[in-house]
Amino acid sequence: MNAPAKTAEAAALPLVQTFDMLSTGQRAAMQRIARHDEAEVPQIDFQTPASMFTSAERFALEQQHLFRARAVPLAVSALIAENGTAMGHDALGIPLIISRDKQGQAHVFLNACQHKGAKLLETCEPMKAARMTCPYHAWTFGLDGKLLAVARPETFVGLDKSSRNLVELPSREHGGIIWVMLDRNAEPDFSPLVPELAEDLEALDLPRLHVYGRKRFEIAANWKLVLEPFLEGYHVQRLHAQTVGPMFADVPNVVDLLGPTIRQISGKANFTPDDLALPGENIHKTVTTVYNMFPNCVVITSPWYISVMLLHPRAADHTTVEYHMLTRSVPDNPKAEELYARSYEMVLNVFGNEDFRAAEISHAGLATGALDTCVYSGLEASIATYYGVLDGFMPG
Repeated sequence: MNAPAKTAEAAALPLVQTFDMLSTGQRAAMQRIARHDEAEVPQIDFQTPASMFTSAERFALEQQHLFRARAVPLAVSALIAENGTAMGHDALGIPLIISRDKQGQAHVFLNACQHKGAKLLETCEPMKAARMTCPYHAWTFGLDGKLLAVARPETFVGLDKSSRNLVELPSREHGGIIWVMLDRNAEPDFSPLVPELAEDLEALDLPRLHVYGRKRFEIAANWKLVLEPFLEGYHVQRLHAQTVGPMFADVPNVVDLLGPTIRQISGKANFTPDDLALPGENIHKTVTTVYNMFPNCVVITSPWYISVMLLHPRAADHTTVEYHMLTRSVPDNPKAEELYARSYEMVLNVFGNEDFRAAEISHAGLATGALDTCVYSGLEASIATYYGVLDGFMPG
């Protein structure tokens, strides 16, 4: 294979990803992308009740059957990439600790000291630490959750330290994402973690990427309205007309289900199938892939970085989004830093001022009661697919 020409941008980066570096499933899906002038746009007859976005009762059912009954994506593994790292997590409204012990095992605990319940970690920034000490009475725990030391132990009668370890929630790492069971009393269900998803994310190198930037958004909208723009291309040339819209074609995506995860693949504006065979070409300049990891995580490829969003429902009309921009490595030269900084500013603008704003104005309109139902086009067919999966987990 011939080496690619070194553009100024490529020279700033340690790696470009070529077609042959992808998983078998990714390559097969990309080979199904039609020429834009030959792409057939389907017509669909699909509606949803507007109340599924505004009803507090519906929100409570989703919490019970989607977010508490089985494992959900919680965080990006890269946040605690190094052994001996811990951080608080409160985006769900539940105080949690995410840690990686000195053996490299990731854990998720309830952030409550086993003395009187005080939060051990009050920051949501990752920190290197050998242990965690409660700021109230200095009980000290290991990153594996074990109670290591108690201040003035002689003042307790019969205190068994082994019975006072932190409460750990069942969790697993899969393809660079930490998944957790939020209901510690439920039977652990990690069935969404199918091998095909891990193969794809491993091929993207997701478990080994660097967190270049991270930002939290508080959005006055139902979590599904926040998710919907990342399930369809109908809005792209309209909502994003002044930003990224011209980069994309107004055609359907190639869609596959990896367990309950929806993978969408689309060619950029000037895509032709011949682009897949260009020697040394960075495939993410040609093709965009979006993963909607059920129920609440979005992963989007870009030429020089990968976006990961965790959508945490807080109320029927409130969603906390944790955005992460992942890069191949820490920028180690001015060109890389300039490229990453420019990309980070752009993506925060597009998501924050366009996609998330669209969710908020949609929720505000739906809350008036003006619509009984929402109707969807053929370019939004993946939304129908997603709600079909969602309905399969709901009662009745």
